[in-house]
Formats: sequence, structure tokens, C-alpha cells
Amino acid sequence: MKPWVPLGRAPIPGTGDELLLWQRGDEFSIRISGYVSELMNSRQHGSEEALATYACPAIAQRADARVLVGGLGMGFTLAAALRSVGPDATVTVAELVPEVVEWNRGPLGSAAGHPLDDPRTRVAVGDVAQVIRCQPSAFDAILLDVDNGPEGMTQEDNDWLYAPKGLAAIRAALKPGGVLAVWSVEAVPRFTTALNRAGFTVHVRTARARGDRGAKHTIWIARVPVEARTKSR
Repeated sequence: MKPWVPLGRAPIPGTGDELLLWQRGDEFSIRISGYVSELMNSRQHGSEEALATYACPAIAQRADARVLVGGLGMGFTLAAALRSVGPDATVTVAELVPEVVEWNRGPLGSAAGHPLDDPRTRVAVGDVAQVIRCQPSAFDAILLDVDNGPEGMTQEDNDWLYAPKGLAAIRAALKPGGVLAVWSVEAVPRFTTALNRAGFTVHVRTARARGDRGAKHTIWIARVPVEARTKSR
């Protein structure tokens, strides 16, 4: 078996940890320094793709659809979103760690088919929360794969996204009838309650990491009711 070869390392803003990129043949792994388990692996991306394929069909027929992806990772959610929307859509991906963008422009890009090269892609290097705060009623869909979900492991600042104020800001950033999709490594029932309290209609789904095998991850699909959003204006 081929050995793992280190390709890069990058500090995670606001923490003392680093992201580590490794390659073994055509397989890639991203890990967090000090943790034994992988953060992500290029051979296990079914649930990352499902984050987009569960959410985007609901808005794919909209003219000039705008999608925001929070977290680039290995590019699988971005690639699936691009496949799920039309030729006039725009998909913005917000990535906190600049080196992750560079990795995806380099050797890691082949894993997901180089979605950063798609002309519909826009890249925002920085906190997805800032993008959400600054663009009210801007997006048809927001897809969040940030810090392993509502109970994250790298940044306390990410907790804001999943708290009432963050969910209110996300709802405000969505157009009427817009869709929020959230990926999580595990089920978090209290987050379902939080989404309902924030005014979303919620459907909780699961997806396997690798086809019909591998770990089962949770994906919330939450929609802004058109009538409720109209009345709130």
C-alpha cells in the first residue's frame, strides 16, 4: 500500500489548530492537528453531495438562482450544487481558510472535478457568517457544511450560525421560499427545534458517507415559507 504523503498545512483562524492535507495515490485526506480521526476523505463524500442534491432541486428552475455554500472542503458540495442548478445560476462558496482554496486550485481539485473552474462559481475567502449578514434577501439556497454541524469541533464562533440570532440572519439572507440545508456528523434534535422556532419548515434527512455504506450523517432541509416571509415585510 502506498504511504500517505503530506501536501500542506494551514492554520485555522481563531484557534491553535491546523488543517493538514495528505495524499495517498488518488486519495486525499484533510485532518485537524491533534485529532486521530479524519475531518474528510475524498473517497467518502456521499453526504456532502447530498447536502446540495437534497436542497437545490427546489430552486433549480428559478431564473438567475443564487446559491451560497458555506465551507469549500474538498469541493464535493460545490460540485454537486453546480450540477443541480441551471446555466444562469451563480454559486458562491465561502471558505475561511485561504489555503483550502489554494489546495482546491491545485492537486486537490481533481477529487471533485475542479468545480472552482466553473464560470458560475464565485469564491469568498472569509467567514460565511459575514457573507450572510451583509446580503439580505440575496440567496435562493444556503448550504452549510461548517465545523461538523451544530455541535462543531474547531471554532466557537461557528456556534453563532446555529444559534437563534444566526438562524434569523440566515432566514433574512434567503429569498421567499428559499432553502437552508445544514450538514451534521450526527443528529442533533435540539437543532430541529431551533429551526422550527426560527420560522422554517423543516425536514430531517440522512445520507451515507459512501454510497449505501459508511457513516450515516444528518442533513436538515429547512424552507422559508413564502406566505410567512411576505407577511413579515
